[in-house]
Amino acid sequence: MVEFVLPKNSRLTKGKTFKAPEQAVNVRVFEVYRWDPDTDENPRIDRYEIDMDHCGPMVLDAILKIKNEIDSTLTFRRSCREGVCGSCAMNINGKNTLACIKAIDDYQGVIKVFPLPHMDVIKDLVADMTHFFAQYASIKPWLETQTPPPADTERLQSKEERARLDGLYECVLCACCSTSCPSYWWNSERYLGPAILLQAYRWLSDSRDENTGERLDELEDPFKLFRCHTIMNCTDTCPKGLNPGKAIAEIKKQLVTRHEG
Repeated sequence: MVEFVLPKNSRLTKGKTFKAPEQAVNVRVFEVYRWDPDTDENPRIDRYEIDMDHCGPMVLDAILKIKNEIDSTLTFRRSCREGVCGSCAMNINGKNTLACIKAIDDYQGVIKVFPLPHMDVIKDLVADMTHFFAQYASIKPWLETQTPPPADTERLQSKEERARLDGLYECVLCACCSTSCPSYWWNSERYLGPAILLQAYRWLSDSRDENTGERLDELEDPFKLFRCHTIMNCTDTCPKGLNPGKAIAEIKKQLVTRHEG
């Protein structure tokens, strides 16, 4: 269960209840976090009763139904609806995930939908990702080379070299793992967090990259990397089934091996 922290000097209040149509027989209840910092003194929880006979199977379908048919003021991010873009990351029943690939039938009883925890909330379910993406840019997520490119071909990899990127390149930067990490909650200004460190390891693992030494130098810091305490919330919550905890351990191993050598 991931802890959700309210905005400073605020308290969570009971909001509105939106009833399902009287003829509805297959009803699910969604409790959704609502807060507009420009107009609301406190966040609230609005309660929506959804007729599931007229709703798609995923949590995002229910949220879209609320937005389109019940309460147009609800604000959230979404795009691909296929678990590829990472836009609809949110906290559902205490666990960070992607709403578009999470089936409603996976939950029993009331479904509680909150924004990603321990991030500033722009509005409702929209977390402020500015700092997260600045950290991503800081690890230089692109190929860095010292030698000139081949004249007549691309920079090639063997099948074995390409396989090293499996389990790394699939990350969609949804921030589910980082916002489930207690070390990131308390040290996010300096600790890069599991999502960014997974991405850092993706470039360290790329046989075409020629800047391994500088990349490791940048990560060898008491906070950037070593604030990971192997709690493994990151791996448990990743909606893509990736293992950021293992990637972080591999970076630490590379640093140790380099010093021993």
